[in-house]
Amino acid sequence: MSHSDHHFMESILPGIGRKFSLVTKGGNHIVIVVHNDERRELFQMNPESPDEMLSMASLDDEEARAISAILAGITYKPKQIETQEMVLDQLVIEWICVEPQWKSIGQRIADLDIRQTAGAIIIAAIEKDHSKQINPGPEYVIASGSTLVVTGERMHLKELRKLLTNGSL
Repeated sequence: MSHSDHHFMESILPGIGRKFSLVTKGGNHIVIVVHNDERRELFQMNPESPDEMLSMASLDDEEARAISAILAGITYKPKQIETQEMVLDQLVIEWICVEPQWKSIGQRIADLDIRQTAGAIIIAAIEKDHSKQINPGPEYVIASGSTLVVTGERMHLKELRKLLTNGSL
């Protein structure tokens, strides 16, 4: 699948970032500007008059990633796409925000034995100060206000949420 199949045009906006514009099969004209400071702006232009904007949304890096996961079908996959992806179909990625009253706070991943106990995996942790840890190891300590990016089957994620809330299953 090359970009030309989608009529994607990419251009550099000096000092700002990059602009991607796309005319969909349905005739919608969409422009995405990715700023150097990681903000994304999404514009829907009027197909009849290319300079007229119909709608606009501004997203920070985290929001853009969450929306791209939705668009890519990671969080919810329309049923007809599932045949060649049966294995992945069961996997869900979720963002879990650690609540201040949770019993798991101060415990290490190893103490909770998350993979064995809940069957889910923590693939990343975003701390309150926005520092990120990809694939946190067994020594990682659960902290209040952190956002954990987790993956597993739905039932495993339910168990993981229970484990994080109560400190045990």
